[in-house]
Amino acid sequence: MSLWPSNRPWHPRVMQSVYEAAGGDAGLLRLAEAWHSQVMADEVVSHAFSHGFHPQHSERLAAYWAEALGGPSTYSDSYGDETSVVRIHSGNGPHDEMDTRAIACFDQALEDVGLTSNEPLRQVLHDYFAWSTTTTMSRYHECADDVPEGLSIPHWSWDGLQR
Repeated sequence: MSLWPSNRPWHPRVMQSVYEAAGGDAGLLRLAEAWHSQVMADEVVSHAFSHGFHPQHSERLAAYWAEALGGPSTYSDSYGDETSVVRIHSGNGPHDEMDTRAIACFDQALEDVGLTSNEPLRQVLHDYFAWSTTTTMSRYHECADDVPEGLSIPHWSWDGLQR
């Protein structure tokens, strides 16, 4: 079932949030699972998971994305804050190739779950993932202890990063 009547042109301003347009919790879980599958099949990006990962990685990732994209605060309420997420991704030195390939895996995951037919949605999700991958998740190359306490999950909307 479509979120938008087929006889009317889709416009991002009509939807309350990117979260809602992406299918809410269920849609973002499908995207997280598709991304994780893509990543695990990539010889470079899969290295980030070679030490293992949480058994509910996809569920937690989907909750994080949901909160960042205008959905409920399930991630912050149940799993941690931005500081804990950034620390997981820190202290591994620069990894530009891995970041580029992770973004490519995300773009393929968007295709895999059918989120590429809606260009404004595809673009905003790509932009969010590329931004978070190349900024917040790669800011502290040297040491995870450099990540400050009390960071909040950044929020992203149709207009990009919300300040």
